[in-house]
Amino acid sequence: MDLSTIIGIVAGFALIVWGIKFQNLGNFWDPQSLALTLGGTVAAVIASFPFNQLKKMGSHFKILLQGNRYNYGALIDQMVELAQLARQNGLLSLEEKANEIEDPFFKGGLMLVVDATDEDEIRARMQNELDSMAERHDAGVAIYEKASGYAPAFGMIGTLVGLVNMLKSMDMDSGGASSLGADMSVALVTTFYGCILANLIFSPIAKKLRIRNDEEMQYRTIMMEGIMSIQAGDNPKLLREKLVSNLDQKTQAKLRDGGEGGGGGKKKEKKSKK
Repeated sequence: MDLSTIIGIVAGFALIVWGIKFQNLGNFWDPQSLALTLGGTVAAVIASFPFNQLKKMGSHFKILLQGNRYNYGALIDQMVELAQLARQNGLLSLEEKANEIEDPFFKGGLMLVVDATDEDEIRARMQNELDSMAERHDAGVAIYEKASGYAPAFGMIGTLVGLVNMLKSMDMDSGGASSLGADMSVALVTTFYGCILANLIFSPIAKKLRIRNDEEMQYRTIMMEGIMSIQAGDNPKLLREKLVSNLDQKTQAKLRDGGEGGGGGKKKEKKSKK
């Protein structure tokens, strides 16, 4: 579980409260300003996106807390095992293994190999699936990116409302001077709310969803490259090095030392004992 988003948001609010000073918090609480800023942002988001996208927002928060759930080492080991099986018994021997795989992207790619589909056709189909997945993820991220833009805008609308009311009440003869403070408060606090919503809630959520998308894209790209290498009949040892090279240096070192499900380091250790 990755709690960094929640920790960051809570820490941000704590620092804001500390900066305001607890005894002054009442000065920054204005239901009218909150309704203008938050309510206006939500209304604009609803107006901008169809309900079939908005109803997925619940799953977005689950994704935020999941953390990186992809075991690259286990995937690469599985690819090497399949490559060895294909070289020993032929591509048709992969059908039984493919039926045991739950991931539809992985299973579908292997079945295309078993069916002796052309290499370019396999890559095109799998790449098309990756592109479609990226588009779906972009549509989800766009909700929060739009919200981070709408929030300051509605904060500014609230500021304009407060300023207009303040100017209207500046006719001292009508006794409106008593409302100047309240109107000015609405004018300033709405901007304050808009900045917090945009920079402490919506933007961090959008960024974290982008990171989760990049993690899944990397995992499935490695999966696709492994399947293409199996179809081409690449040497299993070269296949491992090829797939590991797609990862960052730290992860590569862990996999070569036998960490994160990688078997490379363990095999070397056994060989050295002999």
